[in-house]
Amino acid sequence: MLTQNLGYPRIGSHRELKKICENYWADKTGYKNVLQVGKNIRHENWLMQKEVGIDVIPSNDFSFYDHVLDHSLTFGAIPKRYNEVILKKGNSELDLYFAMARGYQKEGLDVVAMEMTKWFDTNYHYIVPEFYKDQPFKLFSTKIIDEFYEAKQLGITTKPVLIGPVSYLLLGKEKESGFDKIDLIKNLLSVYMDVLTRLDALDVEYVQFDEPFLTLDLNEKIQKAYEYVYKEIRKAFPRLKVVLATYFEGLGNNLDLAVSLPINVLHIDLVRAETQLNEVISALGEKTILSLGIVDGRNIWKNDFEKSLSVINQAVEKLGSDRLWIAPSCSLIHSPVDLTNETDEQNLSAEIKQWLAFAKQKIAETVILKKLATQESPASTLQKLEENKTAISNRKSSTLIHNQQVKQRVLALKDEDSERLSSFASRKIKQQSLNLPAYATTTIGSFPQTAEVRSWRAKFKNGTYTLDEYNTLIAEETAKAVKWQEEIDLDVLVHGEFERNDMVEYFGEQLNGFAFSKNGWVQSYGSRCVKPPIIFGDVSRPKAMTVKWTAYAQSLTSKYMKGMLTGPVTILQWSFVRNDQPRSETCTQIALAIRDEVCDLENAGIKIIQIDEPAIREGLPLRKADWQNYLNWAVKAFKISASGVEDGTQIHTHMCYSEFNDIIQNIADMDADVITIETSRSQMELLDAFADFKYPNEIGPGVYDIHSPRVPKREEMVHLLKKAKAVIPSEQLWVNPDCGLKTRGWDETKKALIEMVEAAKEMRQAEVVLTAEQQIN
Repeated sequence: MLTQNLGYPRIGSHRELKKICENYWADKTGYKNVLQVGKNIRHENWLMQKEVGIDVIPSNDFSFYDHVLDHSLTFGAIPKRYNEVILKKGNSELDLYFAMARGYQKEGLDVVAMEMTKWFDTNYHYIVPEFYKDQPFKLFSTKIIDEFYEAKQLGITTKPVLIGPVSYLLLGKEKESGFDKIDLIKNLLSVYMDVLTRLDALDVEYVQFDEPFLTLDLNEKIQKAYEYVYKEIRKAFPRLKVVLATYFEGLGNNLDLAVSLPINVLHIDLVRAETQLNEVISALGEKTILSLGIVDGRNIWKNDFEKSLSVINQAVEKLGSDRLWIAPSCSLIHSPVDLTNETDEQNLSAEIKQWLAFAKQKIAETVILKKLATQESPASTLQKLEENKTAISNRKSSTLIHNQQVKQRVLALKDEDSERLSSFASRKIKQQSLNLPAYATTTIGSFPQTAEVRSWRAKFKNGTYTLDEYNTLIAEETAKAVKWQEEIDLDVLVHGEFERNDMVEYFGEQLNGFAFSKNGWVQSYGSRCVKPPIIFGDVSRPKAMTVKWTAYAQSLTSKYMKGMLTGPVTILQWSFVRNDQPRSETCTQIALAIRDEVCDLENAGIKIIQIDEPAIREGLPLRKADWQNYLNWAVKAFKISASGVEDGTQIHTHMCYSEFNDIIQNIADMDADVITIETSRSQMELLDAFADFKYPNEIGPGVYDIHSPRVPKREEMVHLLKKAKAVIPSEQLWVNPDCGLKTRGWDETKKALIEMVEAAKEMRQAEVVLTAEQQIN
């Protein structure tokens, strides 16, 4: 029995990757320093896994920005618009790579970034490959080979990790009509063969192919592509040991396909799909090794050793220990790095901490389970088992977890609690009293969190600033933001959220049932790291969370100030959620807490309230057969949070990086008065779903990409608004950025928003001219 790991966090124990990349982008450090930090992180990760006792250690799981983008660079899938970046004197491969991820706007070049979307049902974002008919592929970057060789020099023969050819194509997007991206499989396989040839020359033993699409609904053409790819790889490399990794769901109706492939090891996720074990064992080929993904790679709760050992022993009885591997359920990039960095009990109490395991601890759990299962159990390992039993028992009986008042409130909910008083058509008439212009302009909520603002928060937390001193600084920054928005003539203002550390963490800190780590950072995309709250118990709101700062900002202006809240589904999705009750129940508890806040904002005179739900689609189960059950409770939770107000109060919601076609009815069912969505990178393509559906409510399609430092021109935004107007009536349209502006700098933010306001005014003027012409005619 061996242990393997599928992937390890690449951000570093103290977010070293984030810091060096952001310094490089700001021209504060050099290319060689970036490479050295990356090398240091890789070495630390490999050596730690070796020391703990992982038998099969991954390489090529490190990335400077995104592992899918790494593959696009490796395979030469580089859109032609980046040719000038490649040719620019002094630019490195790393500069090209970052340009693909973030755009490039300097020295006379202006190139937009590639599209970004969510990695399955996680909060991780990947850079979407772009495909064209008959597209050739070639080996452009040797990163995978270089990192395997680098580990070998340390004395560690790793298992290179590749996204499987079929999954890589399915992750991408056709950028022209008239072909199916899966038709590129033969062209793509040629570069995989090149990579494997070079690895073979370095005596590679195992290669991991990640094929998560094997857990989704597949058509016959895709199934045949899987058969073709792995037969060709086996034919060309008979010595190679192929590890096929699936995760996030069970194999389901793809089981026969998966076990028929000529592979050596099949990895399955027994956390998200624990019931598939017997079926997989029964179908498995006689020589194929089964990797049991039994340690949760996506949550932070300590593994229940007794429960896991029961599953392992069940598999041992049928397959024997020599045909079993023990592993985390998926890559650990979705987990914080190291629980031992949590030394502050004010953040995380000892009682809660004993229930948790981060990536480094999950590696240790994997090894301990192998030792216990194979009875390689010295006294220290048996002691770990007893400690584990105690922690699991303590969590089940803890008085911290249950609140009967919260449970009773959920049980008392009625159908009318999730419905507005009147239909949207009636509400719209009442909301005309807001007197907003056509193409009303607003932002999504946050303004830049500068180093100075973050330093105030740090000084307040460490006691350098008193609460009064901190609040004075935040009030001054808020006032400046309000005044500036008035100066550029935005229509609906925001207070800027300078008091908030994160759109989920800020609320979790004020809700009962939440706990927080100090260093539990997880990569969301690129250098963007988030520190998800830990929902350990029943959720309630002891007092108002946002009313003070929103009301203060409203007092500074005669324009409307938008209240800004994070919705219940997003708080759920972007937290580490308790696993001792259904997620739907936890979500409903959060919805009631947000409902209380919405009502308090309305009572404070706030007429426009935004409840962000960017994670609604992210939470969809991977199998369509399971969608409706999820959507029923997710949409209901949003409606519970939004339905306590009068008709004249305008409820907004925001969603980003989502495909809406297949859930547009459910989006409509949410019944927000205004929805703002990400559309700039997709050139307004996402609006087609709303147009085809004849979406009745109002829509704010994002007119510029905030995930790139690039400042768009006014004419670009006008062009996008004209595309929007072509499919959505102008009276339904708002004008806004794609997302919040927290991660951007003030200089680029100001330039972009000024252009955005002027673009909206240009559209209004065009409407006036058109109306006049129509009246004359």
